[in-house]
Amino acid sequence: MAIPKKIQNFLEKSKVKYETITHKTVYTAYDLAQTLKTKLQEISKALIVKTEKGYTIVVLPASMMLDLNKLKKILKAKKIEIAKEGVMKKIFKIKPGTLMPFGALYKTPVLMEKSLAKAKNIITHAGSYTDSVKIKMADFLKLENPTQGIFGKKKEIKKKKATKKK
Repeated sequence: MAIPKKIQNFLEKSKVKYETITHKTVYTAYDLAQTLKTKLQEISKALIVKTEKGYTIVVLPASMMLDLNKLKKILKAKKIEIAKEGVMKKIFKIKPGTLMPFGALYKTPVLMEKSLAKAKNIITHAGSYTDSVKIKMADFLKLENPTQGIFGKKKEIKKKKATKKK
């Protein structure tokens, strides 16, 4: 399955060089990093949050979790929540887990975790569970001009202990 035409047209119209990556079905940014054998810092995950002011796309590296309290302060919101699956399907017309960090596609502001800017390139879902797009961070910043802030917290990855076979 190729990336959706809407996304392809958006990137080409914006004159952004990108690489399409087809891979096995993955549902999370962490699984995408594992599948592509790529650093978590280079995989972006995009989420939609809702405040009383509307929706915002937040983008973080796969190595981090969203800290809603920090995000609430940055957005100067009284109440904040991660958008429900129904909102993603109805309003944004996407499947959960396939959101790209391009707010211009959805007419939605983008807020990016500052640490993600350190990556030379980012890989993000491309509207499906089997396709991703790799673009230069400089191109993403030029294209989206996202507000940057510190709202992520390190994800603690629990390593399974090897068990001895008897």
